[in-house]
Amino acid sequence: MNVLENVRARGVHPPAVRRGLVLGGGGTLGAAWMIGALRAIEQRSGLDLRDAQLIVGTSAGSILAALLGAGASAEDLWRHQRGEPVELGPLAGHIFDYDMAAGGAAPPMPIPGLLGSPRLIARSVRHPRRYPGTAVLSAFMPPGRGSLGDIGQMVEDVIPSGTWSPHPGIRIVAMDYDSGERVVFGRAGSPPIGLAEAVVASCSIPGWFPPARLGERRFVDGGTVSTTNLDVVGADELPAGRALDEVYVLAPSAARGYDKPSGVLGRLERSFRHLVTRQMLHEVIQIRREGTRVHVLCPGPEDLEVIGANLMDPSRRVEVLDTAMRTVTASLAADHELQPEVDPAPRR
Repeated sequence: MNVLENVRARGVHPPAVRRGLVLGGGGTLGAAWMIGALRAIEQRSGLDLRDAQLIVGTSAGSILAALLGAGASAEDLWRHQRGEPVELGPLAGHIFDYDMAAGGAAPPMPIPGLLGSPRLIARSVRHPRRYPGTAVLSAFMPPGRGSLGDIGQMVEDVIPSGTWSPHPGIRIVAMDYDSGERVVFGRAGSPPIGLAEAVVASCSIPGWFPPARLGERRFVDGGTVSTTNLDVVGADELPAGRALDEVYVLAPSAARGYDKPSGVLGRLERSFRHLVTRQMLHEVIQIRREGTRVHVLCPGPEDLEVIGANLMDPSRRVEVLDTAMRTVTASLAADHELQPEVDPAPRR
């Protein structure tokens, strides 16, 4: 059974509730956390989020969006991450080294003496309020030397090279590295590329991986614009401009509460996470104004203690997966979602 047949066999049809799913950036550990969260949502609510009308993926979230769109279930992703056999679906019999797919916990030495995007730097000087600070900072990063070949190949193993997802609502977010423009692949009018190419573009962390070249354009991680890009699920993305009824947001780079890390790197990471959370909550308010219910799930103190200071550290992957399953299940049971009116700050 090919991927399209697999999706059709599940009887995918427009749901009574118009639902969206946003999968944010967060590196190796962010992906593990989101898989635990997806499984917790599925087991707690009975929802199959593969049937969401829109699935938006940024960076690590783009990989999960691609796999969900191909028909992999939350349980499939869970088992695959743990190295357990998957019996059915696009991941059946597929072997993947999650620990080394992105090259490990530290990047190769980037190319010294070069700026990643002099054009974007120049644009930001002329128009300093046009670009997010993270986008401008990314332009100063030297070109990375890491490889996303294994990740691109995994997507091509489930979705043929050069083709898009059988799920019409898959959206993958990247940034044009020279113009600073956000690009939403899969949206009408976006560059016509294959899903694997879009995922690689969305995952190309400046300074860690080289920009993804697609024709004459260079693309980098969509998280340089926003780690969630929640506004992509706005009403103008849908037929007839109708807003979604509800959206689930999994934001592994944000936080609903903080631990108290002892190291300098941990404290810096939590401070950055605080800024990410504030930006995401602003996006939540925008979408709620359209009448959409927004359910925000992100790591709490217990998750952060396990995640540590490096979201790319694969040695913590399985523990993060298990912890997320437990903490998100508890959050759903207690209705402890992050609210825009609450702005948690890291503890000093």
